Amino acid sequence: MRSPLPARAAIVATAQEAIARGSRSFTAASRLFERETRERAWLLYAWCRACDDLADGQDHGGEARAADARAGLARIRLLTDAALAGERVGDPAFDALRIVAAEANLPHRHEDDLYRYAYHVAGAVGCLMAVLMGVSPEDEATLDRACDLGIAFQLANIARDVEADDRMGRCYLPRDWLTEMDIPPGQHLQPRFRPRLAILAGRLTRSAADHAESARGGTPALGFRSAWAVLAAAGIYGDIAKKVAERGEHAWDRRAATSGFEKIGWIARAWWQALRRRNFHPATPRDPALWTRPRQAGPGPAGDSPRAGPSRFPVPGP
Repeated sequence: MRSPLPARAAIVATAQEAIARGSRSFTAASRLFERETRERAWLLYAWCRACDDLADGQDHGGEARAADARAGLARIRLLTDAALAGERVGDPAFDALRIVAAEANLPHRHEDDLYRYAYHVAGAVGCLMAVLMGVSPEDEATLDRACDLGIAFQLANIARDVEADDRMGRCYLPRDWLTEMDIPPGQHLQPRFRPRLAILAGRLTRSAADHAESARGGTPALGFRSAWAVLAAAGIYGDIAKKVAERGEHAWDRRAATSGFEKIGWIARAWWQALRRRNFHPATPRDPALWTRPRQAGPGPAGDSPRAGPSRFPVPGP
């Protein structure tokens, strides 16, 4: 006889533990949501964290281990499909997806985006989070802004984690950028190339800032608590990107992070920004120069969209 399904409260508690272990920045920002949205954000994060860990052989985003990427992606697809079909999965992270997808009526096209290119399409997570916050799945303009925030986070991650990715034999800098800087594949962290690498990191962080600013333009469509959380997260992650840029060629001597004091500072500033969000961010067209998400998920990779911008993709080593 099957044991009874774990209670929702137990899955939420497990999801809360996952976000607390996996990201102090997202933990801090998530607490600004009202309870229902906060719990659903934790549930969604638990699934994203599990997908990330399966793809990279990590434990809550820690030190990566050698992993069979194909086997990891196959498991992600199998368990995600089962969860979206409403089946009991038996894995807390994927049962978390089952719960939140049913409760929030998440549009499955965004999950398709995610599991097709694993963990690295953070813009799709932004769209899912927007729906959790009450944005209509048909509100394409606001979803574009939500996608911008996910992209901003991911670009900051790429810039921050160059050294950690290299230890796994991976590089997510665009090939044409490396060619432009005359950096041979797999050699970007060599001391003689560090000044050039710093230039590329600056390019990434500037793009992250542009996408984050665009995302702020979507906050008038959100409730106060949701806008507060989004603005706090944008500020906290924005500081990470700034630190990478400011350190120049020493950006990867130690991992860039925001302190607890800095997080508290952004939470306080974001409260005021959320209160005045319609004044700070009046309705203006989104910058057409920014990457625009595909309106419907297709069978091809992210680059198949009409104007695909930066995305994480491996550059082979020597």
